[in-house]
Amino acid sequence: MRPVSGWRVLFVALGLVLIVLCACGSESSCGPGAGVVSRVVDGDTLVLQSGERVRYLLVDTPESTGGKHECFGSEARDFNRSLVEGRNVRLEYGEACTDRYGRLLAYVTVDGREVNALLAREGYACVYYVAPAGGSRRSEFEALESSARRAGRGLWGACSAVPCSR
Repeated sequence: MRPVSGWRVLFVALGLVLIVLCACGSESSCGPGAGVVSRVVDGDTLVLQSGERVRYLLVDTPESTGGKHECFGSEARDFNRSLVEGRNVRLEYGEACTDRYGRLLAYVTVDGREVNALLAREGYACVYYVAPAGGSRRSEFEALESSARRAGRGLWGACSAVPCSR
């Protein structure tokens, strides 16, 4: 039997480490850790190529689907689409995995920017909290919404009545 070279052992060990690291980052107990967005449904919902529907945690954008055309709904949908459609996104889950409609609840990140926070900061969304999902970051999002409201950004400057459900 031939002795195994040190380099061969090193390469095998590195390969195993990479496999473990990739596996840890790709799935959570809720669902995939990443995916490619095949379709944007509206300002706060997307569909991954793998078929999962993802609802953004802690934000609610005006409606632009199902025959509803609320003030700033199409702008929120278009902004979301410009950020994520056809792109690889990373998903991080909060205190709950799904909503009552079976959609995954997640913070969505693309190119190092969290879309949930951008929607709130730029005035495309209101804060939407349903316990327990997002409880750990609720005050952060309320501050983002408050800043957008004071500055009259997005729906806060464009809509006479804010269309977000509470």
